[in-house]
Amino acid sequence: MTEQCSSPLVLGVDGTIGVNYGMVANNLPPPAQVAHFLLESTIINRVRLFDANPDTLRAFAHTGIAISVTVPNEQIPHLAKLNSAQQWVKTSIVPHIPATNIVRILVGNEVLSTANKLLIASLVPAMQTLHTALVGVSLDRRIKVSTPHSLGILSTSSPPSTGKFQQGYDIHVLKPLLSFLRATNSPFMINPYPFFGCSAETLDYALFRPNSGVFDENTRLTYANMLDGQLDAVFSAMKLLGFTDIEIVIAETGWPSKGDAGQVGVDAESAAEFNGKIMKHATSGVGTPLMPNRTFETYIFALFNEDLKPGPTSERNFGLFDPNMTPVYNIGVLRRTARVNFPSDPTPVVAPVNPLPATKGKKWCLPKSGANEEALQKNIDYVCGLGLDCRPIQEGGACFTPNTVQAHAAYAMNAYYQSTEKNDYDCSFEQTGTITTGDPSYGRCKY
Repeated sequence: MTEQCSSPLVLGVDGTIGVNYGMVANNLPPPAQVAHFLLESTIINRVRLFDANPDTLRAFAHTGIAISVTVPNEQIPHLAKLNSAQQWVKTSIVPHIPATNIVRILVGNEVLSTANKLLIASLVPAMQTLHTALVGVSLDRRIKVSTPHSLGILSTSSPPSTGKFQQGYDIHVLKPLLSFLRATNSPFMINPYPFFGCSAETLDYALFRPNSGVFDENTRLTYANMLDGQLDAVFSAMKLLGFTDIEIVIAETGWPSKGDAGQVGVDAESAAEFNGKIMKHATSGVGTPLMPNRTFETYIFALFNEDLKPGPTSERNFGLFDPNMTPVYNIGVLRRTARVNFPSDPTPVVAPVNPLPATKGKKWCLPKSGANEEALQKNIDYVCGLGLDCRPIQEGGACFTPNTVQAHAAYAMNAYYQSTEKNDYDCSFEQTGTITTGDPSYGRCKY
């Protein structure tokens, strides 16, 4: 994050980029391979899962990647009972802590949009019982409880200052839900999709391209992109109920790279443009017209193209990657070691993701896959304590993002190794280091 983002003025859970890891497909690689790929080859350090599958949670153990798990909608009424919530936490969460970095439990997805009275009535009680269950095992500070909403919770959203929640849901569901989020220091999560809100006329506005903007006469503010308008409509609705102090997290947003004939702006170029720009915008600290100086924790939908998703062609083509883990287009999430030579226009690529060719004679020292986080933190402390330059992994430094122990240890261990005679034992770090011939540098971060 930039220095501006670390100033006291900036609100934001974390201006970091995550992905939604959906699995509605029959051709995806096993979760362990996916977890390794995300850790070693990308700068993605947050993942939202649509269930709490134990195999998937085990696959992400010791990666440091922040995981949000989901309670499927149909389980919500059951978990509104405290003993059921306690049992669920005991079997689905506790066995994976602390190895897997579970940071959030999402209770359902877009529950209010289901119009199912039982689910809606059970939503806040289930969130409360799950939080109580987490308190019982002393995990309530580590793991927060929330639920993502579609923009369908708004009855009006244009202009943004007039945003308000659907009548009936506002007082009976969303007010107690927001009270719960405030009390537990949890974020309000929404799924804004400019893709679904745009037409041929508003395509530039949706894609962050130069456009004439939308003027809000009530606030005298001009909106340069649709996402800001959607976020501020949600903020206005929260403000009406008296909740302006709760963080907003973008739980899902994205753009498809392929669609049906006649769909406007549905191609790899537009998808790369939207997702690339939203990554920059959400982490920039600029915020929105009504929420300036904020970053937004953001989860792009989706990690993979999912071939079994029902509906139009676009539904199966929201992925950043194909199932063979080749990028559908380039938006800068690959580390340099994994980057391929992209064409200047981001059309679909089929080249495999390989590390850069080995530089003759050059070697680097990196943490072993699965190395213990505590040991890696000791390595960082040791190296930086010797007086070697650790500024690049401090906030605002070129190698600060991704902000994980694994990534920071990679930089520090290599910095030490490069300062020595470069014997194999100089990369031992009590068996936590390994030597590579592929350059691990990425972006501005040079090893």
